[in-house]
Amino acid sequence: MSGGFLFMQYQTTITKDVAYTGIGLHSGCEVTIKLKPAPVNTGIVFIRVDLEGSPWVAAVSDNVTATVRATTIESGTAKVFTIEHLMSAFHALQIDNCYIEIDAVEPPVTDGSALVFFELIQSAGVKEQEEESKEVIIDRTYIVRKDDKFAMILPYDGFRVSFTSVNPSGLVGIQYADYEITAENFYKEIASARTIAYEQEIEALQKMGLGLGGTPENVIVYNDEKWLTKLRYKDELVRHKVLDIIGDIRLVGRVRGHIVAVKSSHAINTELAKQISAAFCK
Repeated sequence: MSGGFLFMQYQTTITKDVAYTGIGLHSGCEVTIKLKPAPVNTGIVFIRVDLEGSPWVAAVSDNVTATVRATTIESGTAKVFTIEHLMSAFHALQIDNCYIEIDAVEPPVTDGSALVFFELIQSAGVKEQEEESKEVIIDRTYIVRKDDKFAMILPYDGFRVSFTSVNPSGLVGIQYADYEITAENFYKEIASARTIAYEQEIEALQKMGLGLGGTPENVIVYNDEKWLTKLRYKDELVRHKVLDIIGDIRLVGRVRGHIVAVKSSHAINTELAKQISAAFCK
């Protein structure tokens, strides 16, 4: 087995139930999620309470079944997609165990960022549990490449993400971000970065059944000439890319390492998560 586990902290869950209702970014459906405390060694589990028998799916890399514009997990009849924003908030706040009851196929988009989820989890409170947590300690390089895109993770004493986004639009161009991921840094610099769409792509996406819940309130839209949405940061696009990769890598669990990515996507992010998981679960 490559790498190792470090037993340093106790597992955590939330202290009380909290709920949020909104619409799904891609489905356009109204949805309510309820976050509930979970026992030790549960992990992050989505429960489809709208389906017969309330089937569930664990948020782990082995359950990823699709990565088109979002990360989808599936097990049996339980399917949930666009989980990455919520997962990034769990990652930043180091929540090990939580049940998410959900009454549709997709969590609410909120404002297109992870801020609402971060604050929702904070409002629930964080509770230490009686067993130690396992932190995956990266001790060699793992890398996934596809053409001119890649994501890799290197040994590092902490959790850090360095991301380079390359966009063909002269308006957006090349953006670079490098963050030490702590709860404080995530909240201040990353959580409020929203998802972004190119105006000319929207009609095609909607014909594919994607982006049906997108509005100017939850998606940053741009065209070749200008931003059609007021930005929160000049580099909001790459900050959101950092947010996404944090959520996708949470499919491994707690990780100690330095992620370096260029033009990475959900497909590459989740393939990296699978590669790490395979090495640590032999």
